[in-house]
Amino acid sequence: MTHNSFRFDGKIALITGGTSGMGLAAARRLLDEGAQVVITGRDKTRLDAVVAELGGRVLGVAGDAANLADLDNLITAIRERFGRLDVVFANAGVGAFQPVDAVTEDEFYRVVDSNFKGAFFTIQKSLPLLSDGAAIVINASFAHHRGSPGAALYSASKAAVENLARTLAAELAPRGIRVNSISPGYVDTPAFRAEASPEIRAVAGASVAVGRVGTAEEIAAAVAFLASAEASYVNGHELLVDGGLTTVIPSAMV
Repeated sequence: MTHNSFRFDGKIALITGGTSGMGLAAARRLLDEGAQVVITGRDKTRLDAVVAELGGRVLGVAGDAANLADLDNLITAIRERFGRLDVVFANAGVGAFQPVDAVTEDEFYRVVDSNFKGAFFTIQKSLPLLSDGAAIVINASFAHHRGSPGAALYSASKAAVENLARTLAAELAPRGIRVNSISPGYVDTPAFRAEASPEIRAVAGASVAVGRVGTAEEIAAAVAFLASAEASYVNGHELLVDGGLTTVIPSAMV
């Protein structure tokens, strides 16, 4: 995959949930293209290991994106180290799949806090540091486009952040701040492998028009595009990165 090593030269990027999967791939991609990167994660041991792996242009701040005190600590750390932000990838979130009658109040708040509240307040708290002309990308999901048994809570939380991107695109436009969302399809991440057996992963790949699940690096490439000046006329947009899962019926299934 070709990288533009200067596309984010001098830029400061924040990635929540940056210690694994799509968040970690995005951190690597933006670093490769010249950015200095701030990553967050709830597991400090894992966070410290990732920071050591990625090198000196990375600041790791432990915390939960759904915890406002943790977000305040994050913003303070960014202000003291860099003084500003140019890119925010609101990526932190959780998967949750159970029948609607099995969802408890605690589970409801766990999912909504992680997937919606965390994205909302990450962006709100970042606003004083965001430079005019900055870019925000929110991680949504293909799931909110399709009704799927057992996904009511998860899909609704992702529909919320996709709408959030569009409404914030309008609200922040006077500052030249663009806000877009990505909606990944099935992606081969540690979380996906933990949730799905090899048989289920094979079925998932066969349901995609390109015949396979995606990679975290492919999602990172989409994030880098939306965050870059090359997407300067892309705003309030949802980019499906799903191999055609949402819009195309594989020929093998016809």
